[in-house]
Amino acid sequence: MSPHARRNRSLSILFLFSFTSLVFAQTEKPATNAAPPAIKEPTAADLLRGSYGPYRANNDLLFYHLDLRVDPEKKFIRGSNEIRFKMLVDGTRIQLELFPTLQIDKIEMGKTPLKYERDGGTFFVDFPKTLRIGHTYSIDVHYSGSPVETGRFGCFTFKQDTAGHPWINTACEETGASVWWPNKDQWRDEPQEGMEISVAVPNGLMDVSNGKFMGKKDLGDGYTRWDWKVHYPINNYDVALNIGNYVHFGDKFGDLPLDYYVLPESLDGAKRQFAQVPGMMKAYYHYFGEYPFKKDGYKLIEVPYAGMEHQSAVAYGNHFHNGYLDRDWTGVGISPRFDFIIIHESGHEWFGNAITAADKSDMWIHEGWTTYLECLYVEYNYGHEDEVKYVNALKKKVKNDRPIITVRGTNAEPPQDQYFKGALFINTLRSIVNDDTRWFALIHDFYQHFKYQNIMTEDVVQYFNQQTGMNLTPVFDQYLRHTAIPTLELKFDESAGSVQYRWQADEKDFAMPVRVGLKDHWETIRPTTEWQTMKTGLTKDQFDVATDLYYINVDKQ
Repeated sequence: MSPHARRNRSLSILFLFSFTSLVFAQTEKPATNAAPPAIKEPTAADLLRGSYGPYRANNDLLFYHLDLRVDPEKKFIRGSNEIRFKMLVDGTRIQLELFPTLQIDKIEMGKTPLKYERDGGTFFVDFPKTLRIGHTYSIDVHYSGSPVETGRFGCFTFKQDTAGHPWINTACEETGASVWWPNKDQWRDEPQEGMEISVAVPNGLMDVSNGKFMGKKDLGDGYTRWDWKVHYPINNYDVALNIGNYVHFGDKFGDLPLDYYVLPESLDGAKRQFAQVPGMMKAYYHYFGEYPFKKDGYKLIEVPYAGMEHQSAVAYGNHFHNGYLDRDWTGVGISPRFDFIIIHESGHEWFGNAITAADKSDMWIHEGWTTYLECLYVEYNYGHEDEVKYVNALKKKVKNDRPIITVRGTNAEPPQDQYFKGALFINTLRSIVNDDTRWFALIHDFYQHFKYQNIMTEDVVQYFNQQTGMNLTPVFDQYLRHTAIPTLELKFDESAGSVQYRWQADEKDFAMPVRVGLKDHWETIRPTTEWQTMKTGLTKDQFDVATDLYYINVDKQ
């Protein structure tokens, strides 16, 4: 079965959990005494954007060609997007997105103008004749306007470098790619045949976008067009342009080209800092296999914000220093040994870009796994003891104020716990498996199995259940669909030399082995939510739990 076929099959379980039950799960009492954050009710626009309605589901994306001209002086863009798609059922309408701040100039199929209807950031394209199932069609959406700067990194920003040259960048994961170009702005359907990106900029400037550089052409009117070709499916928020007075230098990792684009004044710092890239590649190759976008190469591009995982065109803004924005990210003295943005954002090439969540609700598949890749990078370079120290330092960043998985189909952004609690949960899975040879083979094969696919949490759970022979569903659900982490309750009877134990958890079938007793001489017990008893010669104060290997609470009585 092709990856694309498997991807569509996985989506059939998308609405396994009802909207009502997920809302209930997200409003349960948090682990702390703090009031739970208010759950934002989805607006009509959220539901229209987030749901996979009939006019999205009736077609399968095949290809984009985004052709854009950028005027830095007027802060204006004009261009078109060729959208090629295959119909999955007969139909006369499809759904696309473009922010209402941008004008649709015309939509054509060949030379035939098409009618369309706009509803906020969504527009519906209507066809004069029925599009037939199994047939491929192509339309051109022509548009123009001044993109609105919004969101965490501005989405589309017109800035200047210190020398006064235009410096224009995109970063729109949270807000959505339709803030600056028309597309099918959701996560589960990517252009299976890749994409071409053509960006015309004033002479003297360079555009660096995703994919392989195909050449540049002087248009004879003061503009030069830069052409890029993406050979793989790409999620829409990864599509990027970076326009500036860039200089280029390069390297290789085996047969993989490494290309770097920075401002002239950053060249020395970049050459020093980007020397970490081969070591990063070596670590991730070791655990998961080769870089997934070899035909497109790997790029680091200087930007005026922290960083972003744009596929094959990773945005870098970490000031050419180790740590994260000049600080020790985890506070235990390990993150200053490496450049956080290079290690984290590049890790997304494996998780987030090669494997993509099919709905924003399951974004932990991007962020939890990539944060865990940081931990593996530490282990590969500095050893298991430092990995344990690094991953446990993430605990202080976890809020446990709402579940990691948000309501599906509502365009809801998951909480930041998806990063830190997500990585701690994966580290807990490693301890459940309790066999590193088996664990590293498992996560390698998990990645290879789902590479180039768009998946949901249910796909992850099913794979781990099948490969381990365990029923891990309650464990996944407890950590991802509930607020509180499990608590190991211990009741000691020192006169009888025994201890009772059980898990306190929201999932009634929660069961997870855990190591207890004396460090370096652990004994594995298998608590459930029912009380069990074991003999022990240890007192309550002597009896320890391997809390550095599991993300759990312990209550001794």
